[in-house]
Amino acid sequence: MIKVAIMGHGTVGSGVYEVFDMNADKIAKTVGEPVEVKYVLDLRDFSSLPYGNKFVTDFSVIENDPEVTVVAEVMGGVGAAYQFTKRCLEAGKSVCTSNKELVATKGEELLKIAEEHGVNYMFEASVGGGIPVIRPMLQCLAANEFNEICGILNGTTNYILTQMIHNGVTFADALKQAQLNGYAEKDPTADIEGHDACRKICILSDLAYGDKFDPDQVSCEGITKITLEDVANADKLGCVIKLLGRSVRCENGTAYAYVAPHLIHKESPLAAVEDVFNAIMIDGNATGEVMFYGKGAGKLATASAVVADMLDSIEHKDKRRRIFWGDGSKHLLRPLDTLQSAWYVRFKGAQKDVEELLPVESLTEPAEGVFVVQTRKLSTAEMDTAAEKLNARGEVRAAMRIL
Repeated sequence: MIKVAIMGHGTVGSGVYEVFDMNADKIAKTVGEPVEVKYVLDLRDFSSLPYGNKFVTDFSVIENDPEVTVVAEVMGGVGAAYQFTKRCLEAGKSVCTSNKELVATKGEELLKIAEEHGVNYMFEASVGGGIPVIRPMLQCLAANEFNEICGILNGTTNYILTQMIHNGVTFADALKQAQLNGYAEKDPTADIEGHDACRKICILSDLAYGDKFDPDQVSCEGITKITLEDVANADKLGCVIKLLGRSVRCENGTAYAYVAPHLIHKESPLAAVEDVFNAIMIDGNATGEVMFYGKGAGKLATASAVVADMLDSIEHKDKRRRIFWGDGSKHLLRPLDTLQSAWYVRFKGAQKDVEELLPVESLTEPAEGVFVVQTRKLSTAEMDTAAEKLNARGEVRAAMRIL
């Protein structure tokens, strides 16, 4: 019998135990023998649960038990989760995680430790929950150079925008709905300011280009400034607004990576992705565009991906998976200044100023002195300069890229 452990018994951790319990027969067939969760690490009291005797509060019990060969880290954060993951790997135990913050900030270090000790550090659940995307990048798409990754990577913000688009709900009210439905945390900052999506696009970029993309250095803009006026204007342009994480490879091997709201034309497959669903489009130089779609979070969906990694680690205990990226020393992250995009601009002021300072593709009749502008392509630096000059003569009330 194979023995495993779970660190953390929150939403995902309890889901991991549930998947092992309800699919025990299928799991035993997959790896060739039964798998038992020997320990669950958590400081809270779960003694009333049917498996309450498995709970421990001392991490060293797991660390020092030679029977435990694979551990799920579903604690979150980069404090204890980082220390415990590092010590597990150094003790010769594979670790599988859903912790996107830890993977995005410390992934290269933990992968190096895993390599040094002949074990696996796996993190399919860190991007897209139960949507398979990391393993396909490493295996099915391994023969490709990646040209671009673009996705709706956060279900909470997608739910909020869907409510705004279809039901005319304000941002504030849509956020309250998301919290009532359990889609948004009490403190929703990581979601609505784009930080969650930023960590995910960094992990995907790390894998695609082979060097670290630091979330602290990646441009990140959330959805808090989007109004129902913007939603209506986008609709008139044949678009919807989506928060995207995007990574675009350039000819010299560098890549743009950023998170920001975009106007997307309704014919795009990403435009139809609604509510809490995620979708990730990957453009390979051999495959062209492929899209991965599904619920990006949720207890059992995310737990399913964690358990799948654990089974993979069990099956490859004698030959670790080759997953790695550099420490960021290649400096592949390219400044957004030169990224060319068409732009949507909502401006209160004079028409002559708009026509003088922006390469106008289309311009609406003013409503209470406010123009809606669709530009031809210009660089981010050019847009920033134009916005600064426009603000000196009027007020730029919104500016978003059109994809």
